[in-house]
Amino acid sequence: MVVALAVSVWLIVAATDVQAQTFTVLHSFGDDQNGSEPLSGVAMDRAGNLYGTTTFGGQDAGVAYKLSHGSGWVYSKLFTFTESSGYIPIGKVGIGPDGALYGTATQGGASGNGTIFSLRPQPTFCREVQCPWELTVLHNFYYSIDGSYPNSINFDAAGNFYGATAEGGPVGAGTVYKMGWSQGSWTFTLLSDFAGTDAGACYGGVVPDQNGNVYGAGYGAYPGTVFEVTNTGLTQVLHHFNYNDGLDPFYGVVLDSQGNIYAQTAFGGMQGEGGTVAELSPSGGNWTFNLLYSFPGMVNNGSIGAAALTMDSQGNLYGTTFGNGAHNWGTVFKLSPSENGWVYTDLHDFTGGDDGGVPWSDVLIDTQGNLYGTASAGGAYHGGTVWEITP
Repeated sequence: MVVALAVSVWLIVAATDVQAQTFTVLHSFGDDQNGSEPLSGVAMDRAGNLYGTTTFGGQDAGVAYKLSHGSGWVYSKLFTFTESSGYIPIGKVGIGPDGALYGTATQGGASGNGTIFSLRPQPTFCREVQCPWELTVLHNFYYSIDGSYPNSINFDAAGNFYGATAEGGPVGAGTVYKMGWSQGSWTFTLLSDFAGTDAGACYGGVVPDQNGNVYGAGYGAYPGTVFEVTNTGLTQVLHHFNYNDGLDPFYGVVLDSQGNIYAQTAFGGMQGEGGTVAELSPSGGNWTFNLLYSFPGMVNNGSIGAAALTMDSQGNLYGTTFGNGAHNWGTVFKLSPSENGWVYTDLHDFTGGDDGGVPWSDVLIDTQGNLYGTASAGGAYHGGTVWEITP
């Protein structure tokens, strides 16, 4: 099927008023044993505890960690990654229906091309102060067969999860895959190797809809794409960015309940080099492209976005930028729909000091409307931070 695109481009001037909220650092990284440089965001369990990974630390291979929520926030190291388990976990972890953590490591494993893993508490009593969790490698990637450099995963309602690799595969363009749960075991299925398409390398994972179609953003095909892999195995590009509407969509897309797709680009746009936020809406078998916002690319406003966006129940979008802002260390922002367009609100400008800086993570929203994420640099110990913004 050929997808026709009707393009309607509009944008509004950014609102710079900062809403009343409180920014709090929950944890500062920097200890070689306990991790540093968290590039991915965090996941939250039903008890309100946070989970994530760091890119380095431990043995320079990264660690998995937990922040337990009680009267305060208590840090625990769950696992130190190794070559055999896979290491340098850049993608965000997910919590499965069984309560275990699932994620990927970009390198290492049986062939050195990365792994898919699960992490769960040890089945027997542990007498140590900090008991390491048990890691199981669910899949080893092999470059020319199923890809290399896997990234973030996303679960569907049935408990299956989906991901992508940025490199390798049968045609060398990366892959999209599914991990299906059935009768007590996981099965790896290769969904697409991008053969015959110019979708580009997918660095940010893919998102499934309720029908088993998955969507992502391609970074390698200049200046970038949004693509779909249907539940019948068809891979198609839904939009080619053209610089004026964005350049380099690094880290994935988000879907709303109506099936609209939202993506953030790192560069390009109508106001300079600051990047864009865009929407693709399905209509009669076609997709309509709307440019929602162009970042000015000036120091007093965030720009250069790398993370996937997050949408709340009111349809507001949240994200981070790893460049610019009032102190040139990145921002957390909100985009709110209105009758006249989307209104930009600056929620926090990182300083590169104790609050952190250069955030690459997405934003997690809890049931109370609190926001959570990570900053890859800065902090009290110069290894990044986990932060919270309360409304």
